[in-house]
Amino acid sequence: MNVLALILMIVGALNWGLVGLFQFDLVAALFGSMSTFSRIVYSLVGVAAIWGIVMLFQHNVRTNTTESMDD
Repeated sequence: MNVLALILMIVGALNWGLVGLFQFDLVAALFGSMSTFSRIVYSLVGVAAIWGIVMLFQHNVRTNTTESMDD
């Protein structure tokens, strides 16, 4: 699940990079502007980002717990 979330976050970041640099939305070009499938892709990328935030905080909690046990 973590790997899938990371892949989706990378896809989203690359798409935003293309939008920012070249005003080109790859997802819209592939699946249509706000088509059902493109909305699904955008939603999955958003859910993956939320999953990434959760992973980040879980990693920080584990790291802080491990460091305090070593002291």
